[in-house]
Amino acid sequence: MSYAIIGLGKIGTAIAQAFARQGIEVAVAGRRPLDALAAQIGPSLTPRRIEDALKADVVILAMPFAAHRDIGLAAESWQGKLVIDATNAFGVPPEELGGLPSTAALAKSFPGAKVVKAFNHLPAGVLAQGARTPQGGRRVVFIASDDDAASASVAALVERLDFAPIELGKIGEGGLLVQARGNTWGQLVFQDLARFNSSK
Repeated sequence: MSYAIIGLGKIGTAIAQAFARQGIEVAVAGRRPLDALAAQIGPSLTPRRIEDALKADVVILAMPFAAHRDIGLAAESWQGKLVIDATNAFGVPPEELGGLPSTAALAKSFPGAKVVKAFNHLPAGVLAQGARTPQGGRRVVFIASDDDAASASVAALVERLDFAPIELGKIGEGGLLVQARGNTWGQLVFQDLARFNSSK
């Protein structure tokens, strides 16, 4: 399984750091050169052109929400790929999204891909602190998808990164808890929760 992160802003960098801590190889790409930043984060990161990074099996979208259409057009095909939506559409009017949750609207730009919402509910500074809380628990990452198998695959990745996955169900149901709608945040956004009942 190959991985790519599109965007190394604050959220993308925090996710990349999680990959680096576990020594998991991941391609990184963005609108600006990322060589120096990638080298600073860790040797498991490989800077790529966006078009090349999108060849990965799993693509994590960590760029601004408004850029998703351009990213969708940059790949030859999305068929069979897993797309993790770590964006937030705060401030985007619901009518611009056709009344859909932002992840469901975004998914239209990635035909053939399985889209999963994850890694978006924590502020970048908190996510960058890593998977372990000061109290020794594992920080929770919420997951939502309309595809159960895709949700399970992302949960397995979250586990590899040492976080504690909690699956919320479908994007338009439990997933609404981690979506922004207009100028309103979902109820679980910014909730820094931890799981302690794990053998890890």
